[in-house]
Amino acid sequence: MDNKFQQCIEECLACFTECNVCYDACLRENDINMLKDCIRLSKECAEMCAFAANAMASHSSFSAEICKLCASVCEACATECRKHADHNAHCKSCADACAKCAESCLEMAR
Repeated sequence: MDNKFQQCIEECLACFTECNVCYDACLRENDINMLKDCIRLSKECAEMCAFAANAMASHSSFSAEICKLCASVCEACATECRKHADHNAHCKSCADACAKCAESCLEMAR
């Protein structure tokens, strides 16, 4: 497997992990209503990243399209998590992982 594929798979799996951590941590916060979009996007992003990693690992002929969609979901999640990053370290970590994953997925989609 070429390094570009392997790096993107690793970024997707790291993002998957950070999104799940953020999802769980947001559910434990006092004001989860304020975090509802963050919670929803974190879960969607985790699922998309797992799907993208699996598609690349199995050499799907749709990998480029899947990576492009994954980048869009990651960008949306990063944007939402940044809104809460000053108050929640888990949101900052998630936003950072999402931004890295989006960049790597966009590179794969080219």
